[in-house]
This record gives sequence, structure tokens and C-alpha cells, in this order.
Amino acid sequence: MQYDVIGTIVKGVIDRPLGSAHPDYPDMIYPINYGYVEGVFAPDGEEQDVYVLGADAPLETFEGRVIAIYHRLDDVEDKWIVSLDGSDYTDEEILEAIRFQEKYYTGTLLRNTRNGMI
Repeated sequence: MQYDVIGTIVKGVIDRPLGSAHPDYPDMIYPINYGYVEGVFAPDGEEQDVYVLGADAPLETFEGRVIAIYHRLDDVEDKWIVSLDGSDYTDEEILEAIRFQEKYYTGTLLRNTRNGMI
């Protein structure tokens, strides 16, 4: 797992924009933009997935700062949480924003602190 990515700037593509339906579960509508970082591969062999916070309209691409990682305990994937506007959202704000999809998994939110990872 790459925890050292927290705090870095990443850019990529939004393949499931805000308001769009999940390709396999059409009743699941994305309340935030969801995409991937081009050229960075996750353990599932696909490009690294990200939840993008800080936009109230659908996006096609993004560039922002990774502020947290949602580490799934029952899956091989981690999801990066990206802030477009530099805001450092609270744990509660992040968990509420991603709950629509992460409610199907068990995980923990990882953040940098002055003394390391929490």
C-alpha cells in the first residue's frame, strides 16, 4: 500500500461523473465524481481509483491533492480521496461522501498526521 501518496498532487480521468449511474448497478447514482489516476496501477491490475471532492458538477478530468486513502479490509483495492480545491475535509465529511459505495465494504480511512499515519 502506498501511504506516501497522501499530500501529493495527482491528475486523471473521471469515468463516473457526478450524477451518473454505476455501469453494473444502474440504481447506484454517483453523488461525487469518481475516476482514476492515469498510469498508476492498483493491486487489482487497473489504474488507481479515486473519489474526487470539491466539485458540484460533473467533471471529465481532475487535478488535486490526495488527502486520504480508504483502505478496504475485504478487497484488494484502496481508494484515494482527492481534494480539488485544497480543502482538508474532515473524516466524517469524507466517509459520508463515499458511503454510497463503501457501505458494501469494510474499511478504514487513513490520513497523515504530524506523527505518522492514523
